Amino acid sequence: MTTRKITLSAAALLMAAAFAGFSGNTTSASSNSSSAAEAGSSAADTSAAADSSVADSTASDSTASKLDTDITVVSREDGSGTRGAFVELMGIEQKNEAGEKEDMTRGDAEISNSTNGVMMSVAGNVDAIGYISLGSLNDTVKALDVNGVECSVADIKSGDYVVARPFNVCYQQAKLDGNAAAKDLIAFIESDDGQKIIADNGYIAIDSTGAYAPSGVTGAISLNGSTSVGPIMEKLCEAYKALNPDVSIDIQQTGSGAGITSATEGTCDIGMSSRELKQEELDAGLTEMKIADDGIAVIVNLENPIENITSDEVMKIYTGEINNWSELG
Repeated sequence: MTTRKITLSAAALLMAAAFAGFSGNTTSASSNSSSAAEAGSSAADTSAAADSSVADSTASDSTASKLDTDITVVSREDGSGTRGAFVELMGIEQKNEAGEKEDMTRGDAEISNSTNGVMMSVAGNVDAIGYISLGSLNDTVKALDVNGVECSVADIKSGDYVVARPFNVCYQQAKLDGNAAAKDLIAFIESDDGQKIIADNGYIAIDSTGAYAPSGVTGAISLNGSTSVGPIMEKLCEAYKALNPDVSIDIQQTGSGAGITSATEGTCDIGMSSRELKQEELDAGLTEMKIADDGIAVIVNLENPIENITSDEVMKIYTGEINNWSELG
């Protein structure tokens, strides 16, 4: 566009020179014509340089869309419900030579024992990748789209986001029946009031059972388990205690596996799990109840330019087939 404007100006100058020639000023016209030509040539050079600069900038942006550094893989510990769901959904759990399912998470992965630990590791390392509960996601890290789909409540509800799992509680039915306060807490979580708290905190609510009416119960409740379920359970229990001030509640966040074991052994009233219970765990005498659904967000450092990743790429990163960010896409 700049070149065209300069060329028109040159034409105008040539016309002026022509008119000057008619009046006998041939030398002036020639000089003006030369100046116009030089102006046109200079404009063309400027335009070409600008085009080259844009091209260089575009190429630079393309290069900057991926890091060229080794990936630091961050994972949860064995027994974590989030890890159990993640490795299953992402195909990291594979059959070994004996034909048995095995978690193939690479041996050099950095292991964290909590959701907050994963976020801190990823937030502090530009080369890191990890995974956490969607409900725990904050602005210290960036959640990637998976297969072009955002990790959001709407996309989890629709089924378009594939990395999703349930939030469960588990208990021995006889033990629960013997603790009026624990049984009443379960009723509160299932109610309209409890499910509203779940939805308001970024999780996916399940069908509720109606309004909750405070029962005036007294007693103590102990909960143990998932560090992913723990944060929303704390909010639920806080609201429950406001309605039932004579109930004391203790919540221990030790991981899904530990919570399930504790409920099985009867050392807590209610276990918390961010995965479905295995058949052998149910056979051991536990009752399982879903309280919400949740997405697992694949997270990277805020300075990592990547925005999307495929399920296959996640699997290959966590099994050691992909080692450098430049190998993606």
